[in-house]
Amino acid sequence: MHPETGTGRPTLIVDVHAHLMDQHRDLDTTFVSQAAKAAGHDVDLSSHWDTYLSTSPPDTVAIVIGGKARLSGIWVDDSAVSALVRTYPSRAIGFLSLDPTQPGWQDELRFGHEHLGLRGIKLMPMYAGFDPGSDLVRPLWRYASDHGLPVLMHTGTTFMSQAVLKYTRPVIADDIAREFPDLRLILAHLGHPYEGECLAVIRKHPNVFADISALHYRPHQFWNALMLAQEYGVWHKLLFGSDFPFTTVDDTIAELRRLAGIRMPGFGGLDGDQVDALITRDALSLLGLSLEA
Repeated sequence: MHPETGTGRPTLIVDVHAHLMDQHRDLDTTFVSQAAKAAGHDVDLSSHWDTYLSTSPPDTVAIVIGGKARLSGIWVDDSAVSALVRTYPSRAIGFLSLDPTQPGWQDELRFGHEHLGLRGIKLMPMYAGFDPGSDLVRPLWRYASDHGLPVLMHTGTTFMSQAVLKYTRPVIADDIAREFPDLRLILAHLGHPYEGECLAVIRKHPNVFADISALHYRPHQFWNALMLAQEYGVWHKLLFGSDFPFTTVDDTIAELRRLAGIRMPGFGGLDGDQVDALITRDALSLLGLSLEA
């Protein structure tokens, strides 16, 4: 089931956070073993696009991301993302990935944008072990701002022991947004478990947003985070995301609908119209993207 407009026509759903990766090619054994330990069972972290299509409404468009973080054993070649987008041009928009701790990253930035046609950037600061507010990364922010490339940046917790948690706090984005006010920046996972900090940042900066990916399987905290967003008046700064293959578009929508029906005595509940608006938000326009490019 998908949300609909008042006329009964299906409404586009934009999933701003869908991973492309092959567990055997793109992830080292340390990453996979720590993921399995966190999950409590063996995991298959490979992205199967036929599964994505079968677990999302037919009117879904995905922003597809890989990931590069040598410290944590993640390395998805940008050419794989580009190939998927060429195969599904009406369903996918590709972002390149960068690890600024590695030599040649600025060449990868230009190649991914100018030659592979990728139209945004994915960063994993804590997984790669770099401070996104440092001088090292400033050329990246300048390039993204000058060329209109939105940036999706991981914020929030992780299971990886190598990852550097101090580089995952949403407040780091405040300095970046003040220096580059035209940069469109998405803070992933609503900064979980630093949701309040994340909401304070996105409320302050017109071009900084947060996605709600990978939160639906923490329903109590998810409900509280959305209630806090409601109290802060920043529903319009939240973007829909799934975090596929860790979860699906259908499951995320179903949990949002369920949470919208919860009422707590003395506190009320989530605004159902705002939940609908979140699911069907035109994130492409907000990010300066379109399927026609």
